[in-house]
Amino acid sequence: MDRAQRPFHGHQIEECLMPNQDRRVPGSDHPFTIEPNGKRVTVSLGGKTIVDTTNALILREAAYAPVQYIPRADVDFAYLSGSDHRTHCPYKGDASYFDGSADDRRMENIAWSYEEPFDAVAAIRGHIAFYPGRVDMPQE
Repeated sequence: MDRAQRPFHGHQIEECLMPNQDRRVPGSDHPFTIEPNGKRVTVSLGGKTIVDTTNALILREAAYAPVQYIPRADVDFAYLSGSDHRTHCPYKGDASYFDGSADDRRMENIAWSYEEPFDAVAAIRGHIAFYPGRVDMPQE
């Protein structure tokens, strides 16, 4: 099976690994919803809390697992550093990634962000999402 078709820690990344830069609009064949979570969301790495917020957004995309997008203001970037990894999602845009480190624990590409998301998902601008399998994060 091609890496672009495997689930990754509960988050399907099939379309986000496409190398071409096409743009698609969500619709009945690939629906999106973005709404406030309203509940407390915490993320920790190596025992260090890097997120504690009630301001997360939940993005639901087609049949994929829901993803929590955290406002950057609620993320402790002392534990994150930019990664060279980049992907393109035809529905959301170009994603940049972050590595994480706390104490002796270092993980590559634990989080991603769409700096300039497409208009259909503009609400996630200024937010960052974490892979639940790479950090300690309660799942919805």
